[in-house]
Amino acid sequence: NTVEAVANRIEQFCKERRITINGLSYISGVPNSPIKEYFMKEAKNTGITNINIKKLCDGFGITLGEFFSTPEFDAMEQEIK
Repeated sequence: NTVEAVANRIEQFCKERRITINGLSYISGVPNSPIKEYFMKEAKNTGITNINIKKLCDGFGITLGEFFSTPEFDAMEQEIK
């Protein structure tokens, strides 16, 4: 599940950097509500978009490639065939 994989990755970086949701919102410029929805794994139609993921990565000081470079993402099946 893509939502769960993204949530897990956000959570991992927050824990590593000891950043709260509010802190992540502040450093990335992404509003609290979509981040919280991801943490609660309720992100079906949230405001988290590719642009927001890029902003989160900028806030963490990482690239998109680093964010998505995990076995969890690599193991996902392609949804569009």
